[in-house]
Amino acid sequence: MSTATTHSRGMINRLYTGEGGVDFIGRSRLWYWITAGLLVISIAAIGVRGFDLSIDFEGGTKLNMPAGDLVAEQVEETFVEATGVTPEITQIVGAGDSRTLEINSERLTTEQVDSARAAIYEEHQPLDATGEPSPDAIGDSTVSESWGSTITQRMLIAMAVFLGLAALYIALRLEREMAAAAMIALVVDGVVIAGIYALFGLEVSPATVIGLLTVLSFSIYDTVIVFDKVRENTAGYLDTRRRTYAEEANLAVNQTVMRSISTSVISALPIIALMVVAVWMMGVGTLKDLALIQLIGVIEGIFSSIFLATPILVSLVNRRKDTKKHNEEVAAYRAGELDEDSGETESAEETEPKRSVAAPRASGSSWRPDRR
Repeated sequence: MSTATTHSRGMINRLYTGEGGVDFIGRSRLWYWITAGLLVISIAAIGVRGFDLSIDFEGGTKLNMPAGDLVAEQVEETFVEATGVTPEITQIVGAGDSRTLEINSERLTTEQVDSARAAIYEEHQPLDATGEPSPDAIGDSTVSESWGSTITQRMLIAMAVFLGLAALYIALRLEREMAAAAMIALVVDGVVIAGIYALFGLEVSPATVIGLLTVLSFSIYDTVIVFDKVRENTAGYLDTRRRTYAEEANLAVNQTVMRSISTSVISALPIIALMVVAVWMMGVGTLKDLALIQLIGVIEGIFSSIFLATPILVSLVNRRKDTKKHNEEVAAYRAGELDEDSGETESAEETEPKRSVAAPRASGSSWRPDRR
């Protein structure tokens, strides 16, 4: 077995036991630069390319018919020839006898809809519920963009309430700096996920918007796990000069990193299974949209909770006067300029009042000098 393989396995074992010794906090600048790069790319993608909104947000016309033996590409060609409009999406959803072919396009006039239905029926002969070819097997509906806007508004309200309650809980349960760091990490999560959708042209549907809340909930949960360990490790850190706040926080990340990764992997497995069912077995677009954003969010949540939230927390805490003074005392202690015991003794002497001890008196008689 090679030395590199042995070292790699040893590192993994140490991570599992919380003794990995990976300097996550010492590489804060690297994580900040990576985050800044992701934010720049995401914001640029959102500004330049924008989002590929589904028909529920933009409004439009939807045609649907039993899929049977129909080929989606051929039906789409017939639709384009009849209307002169290229549909946004043509897909087959469902499974078995309930498979349905759907065509989503921009809003069409009544004449265009009638022309499309007639052309598709003449060319492909879709079957109705009785198994006979019928023009009535082709249904059409107009989708209003107001429905998607309503969903978005309610989601934004729910997100604002969620962020407020999450920040309040962390501030009361843990620390104010932890609440601020967690909220900053959540904002980064949201921007990066939105940037991924804009950059790769992924369709944004109401299911995507709803799934975003689930993603943020997972991310804050993972961050709270790490922060709780940080709070445990840093309790009373000002009373000792052996480690700084940053070093105690780095130890906490090492102790929880494998738990975070394991939780994320376990969470990703049912999401991947949902995508397999949605895409290859049932072809249900709603499930696919919901699973996709959750998978992206789980991956982003790992990065933010391990590599971003805790470094931000340390940066905020290091701005406090007591932490700055403590960092200087730790540096002086390590340089041999200050003893651990002497520093603690001095602080104890300053805080504890001096007591005077009176000599005891003998009971029952008063003291008299010896007579000579």
